[in-house]
Amino acid sequence: MPNTIPIHEWLKFVDDEYLSTFIKHGGASIKFAVTPDEMKSDLYEAVKARCLDLNYVFVELDAAKIEMRAHMPQDIFFEMAKQIDWRLLARRMMLSLAADAGYRVDGIDLDDGGEVFDSIANVNGVESRIVRMELRPALANNVPKNPRMARDFRTAMTHLCLNSGSIATGDGSGNHPLVDWLTGANKLVGPVKLFSIFTPINRNTARYFIESALYWVQYVGYAGTVILLDNSRVTLARRPRPPDGKRYYTRAMTMEHYELLREFIDSVDRLASTLLVVVTNQDFLDDGTDRGSRGYGIYQALRTRIMDDVRDRNLVNPVASLVRLSRGQSEEEEVPW
Repeated sequence: MPNTIPIHEWLKFVDDEYLSTFIKHGGASIKFAVTPDEMKSDLYEAVKARCLDLNYVFVELDAAKIEMRAHMPQDIFFEMAKQIDWRLLARRMMLSLAADAGYRVDGIDLDDGGEVFDSIANVNGVESRIVRMELRPALANNVPKNPRMARDFRTAMTHLCLNSGSIATGDGSGNHPLVDWLTGANKLVGPVKLFSIFTPINRNTARYFIESALYWVQYVGYAGTVILLDNSRVTLARRPRPPDGKRYYTRAMTMEHYELLREFIDSVDRLASTLLVVVTNQDFLDDGTDRGSRGYGIYQALRTRIMDDVRDRNLVNPVASLVRLSRGQSEEEEVPW
């Protein structure tokens, strides 16, 4: 049986080699963690807590959710967008620009429900319209012309920055046409055409929006984004009887999901300040010889990118693309975070 690494040891390596250094300095990495079901909650809680400590945005994706198709990039983006506080990101951008312009921003509540220009004006004793007028050119130079983001995405971010007070807190769905468009609550472009946005978020465009969103998170002041994607459901070979209310993936859909992961791996340098951890199960490691297999062996292009090229008889490489996690020698041993 292949060697495993205790979860607390692996998390420490992830912290030291990635979160605390490489990722926050703009790097990106994709890891695969074969994790027993009973350990997943420990993994998620530890990573989420560490993200809070290090100022990362934490995103949790689950291929089993009926509303998410893990083989469709637009669904990956929509589920990610639902967990991003777009209003908070817009306020962070404007406060950064205000600080650069010489305004005092200390003490301004990022979670304030009002308009950011009013908050800046109140602290500095000036009129809100003056603040808006002075910050608009700075915003125009930093967002609409930024080539690191897709055109329609940066157009949307510009409008959200100028009107952050109209965005509700939480996931923001159902309160602003731009947020509804980003989260997939409304997939039509009609409601956002008045913002000069004409591109739908679909299978052909979603990857550009994913890359833009990850860059935007880092650009407004976060250390980066950590995404935990549980794809255990795609390895299920037979449809549950009776149905369990979760999404089922055919062999073709599973292969599409693996192809999507392969595309992310090949273009990892485009994922700014991002750590993507694919949380999977033992079935994922199936070599694909069985006709009913859903393991990564059915898509060799992915397997060859993450398989162990060199393996030690006794030691596990903690920074390998794919690791197998275990509880460790002590069942009561806690994760280091």
